[in-house]
Amino acid sequence: MTQGNLLRQILDYENRHDPYPLYAELRETPVRNEDDAYIVSTYHEVLSLLHDPRVSSDARNLTQSAGIDLQEQQEEETTLPPSFIRLDPPEHDRLRRMTNTSFGPPHDPRRVHEMRGELGGIVSDLIAGIGSTDRIDLVEQFSYPFPVTVICRLLGVPREDESRFHGWADTLAASLDPMPGEDPTERNKVFQKARTELGMYLAGLIEERRKNPQQDMLSELATLKGPDGSMTTMELLSTAALLLVAGHETTVNLITNGMLTLLRNPDVLDRLREDPGLSVPIVEELLRFEPPVQLVPNRTTLADIEIAGVTIPKGASLWLVVAAGNRDPLRFEDPDRFDPDRKDNEHLGFGSGIHSCFGAPLARQEAQLALSELARRLVNPRLLEDPPEYRRNAVLRGPRHLPITCDDIRP
Repeated sequence: MTQGNLLRQILDYENRHDPYPLYAELRETPVRNEDDAYIVSTYHEVLSLLHDPRVSSDARNLTQSAGIDLQEQQEEETTLPPSFIRLDPPEHDRLRRMTNTSFGPPHDPRRVHEMRGELGGIVSDLIAGIGSTDRIDLVEQFSYPFPVTVICRLLGVPREDESRFHGWADTLAASLDPMPGEDPTERNKVFQKARTELGMYLAGLIEERRKNPQQDMLSELATLKGPDGSMTTMELLSTAALLLVAGHETTVNLITNGMLTLLRNPDVLDRLREDPGLSVPIVEELLRFEPPVQLVPNRTTLADIEIAGVTIPKGASLWLVVAAGNRDPLRFEDPDRFDPDRKDNEHLGFGSGIHSCFGAPLARQEAQLALSELARRLVNPRLLEDPPEYRRNAVLRGPRHLPITCDDIRP
């Protein structure tokens, strides 16, 4: 195997079901220059760059684009400003601080915790609605609708509008996962229509919440006046779209990868059925072992950076392969073994540094509730396909469908 085609093999759909042997080979050279991109794959080097202020998330600082097309990334709607995950300080910090005022600690530390009862109700309703147990598509019937319903409740979307919101989320998600032979022009047209309709709907909801605030996140952000000022309508639209797409897609994969891993490790599934509290370390180990975000390809360097004996020049395209770092044997003992009893588990599943996953507390709670309740209520669950069909997206890796069966569903 030549060094120059290893990245292309990782991005090749044929290897989507198990990229980990390729990640192991990637780690043999911690920093590689392939296809005009610098690829970093070892734990300590990835962690260092995630905390390095000389690494930018703003694509406007990129002077050398990678010579490979990820395909799943859509052009941003030109009328919307970049979301804060695509900005650098100080603008990133201002928008993230304002969003955090409503979302969680230190300003509103109980918001996520107090949603637990509502989340449990959504989980129960979805499991009760599964119907026939002969063939269950866990993605379509559970993992996919759960987080988008949660985002609707968090933002304050009226219950009667949730089905419309689900439709827009379906279309935006499909744009991240193009299918072979699909007409990109037509796909982009459908994507832009959904994005425009979603934007118009949210703009109307924002104006309504400014006049008549409710007990929801959109109301708080729309009426916020603090040390950082107020969000403009465009900034609020961009933030709401970020919460929908980023908060939804990653959680779908975390839950689906989690159930797939548990079904491949029935002894752990049996333990979880008897002890729901085991869901906490299980989810942390899943974030290391099968992270929903596999690589971060949209960074660049603001200066020459030397790491692992290699100088990455200013303006270079920088790819951080967090899933490879999560299985680095120099950091984790027996890294290819799924072990929820692992004591030292400072994984990269939610990133690190100033861009660490904003919605991590909510995603953790969703996955813990989902997996513990599925373990409790599904009687003798089994995989019908292994490996299942994966999504084509190399960045947000997870099964497109997860067909399972079980003998019954407990009340």
